[in-house]
Amino acid sequence: MPHCKNCGSEMPEDAAYCQKCGAPVQAASGVKLAFWGERFVAWLIDVIILSIAIELIKAFVWAGWPGFQLVPGFPTWIPFVDFGLGNIVRFLYWMLMEGAYGQSLGKMLMRIKATRLDGSPMNMGQAALQSLGKAFLLPLDCLLGWILYLRRRQRLFNYLSETIVVKT
Repeated sequence: MPHCKNCGSEMPEDAAYCQKCGAPVQAASGVKLAFWGERFVAWLIDVIILSIAIELIKAFVWAGWPGFQLVPGFPTWIPFVDFGLGNIVRFLYWMLMEGAYGQSLGKMLMRIKATRLDGSPMNMGQAALQSLGKAFLLPLDCLLGWILYLRRRQRLFNYLSETIVVKT
């Protein structure tokens, strides 16, 4: 079994990246991590598309229910946390798109893709976990990712779900 040249941990034969430290394997020269800027633009495209869809949902579905709260009694003062309708829609969108295709519409346009550390497609559980941070805890998710995993270009919830974003 091969070992990572960066941290020394054992890796599967077909791994594109070390599952412990995220370092690229020499044999995976065709696979490159996406830059933070590319990921931001993909996220921005998704947010714009979803914002339009969410406003249409609000206008036609929730319009008759003033004061409707999706999660009744949930405190709204907690910093970095938002369980509003928009974020629930975003979570479902990212989980389903990236779980099924590895890409959201924004990622498709930016030619990047979310995968497991070894470059294989992620499962729906991994997609749900990494989407959780992106939809509900993004400022904290990014800040901790930049502090702890900057070299690996992972948000906190990418690290927890053992996923990376690569160029296609």
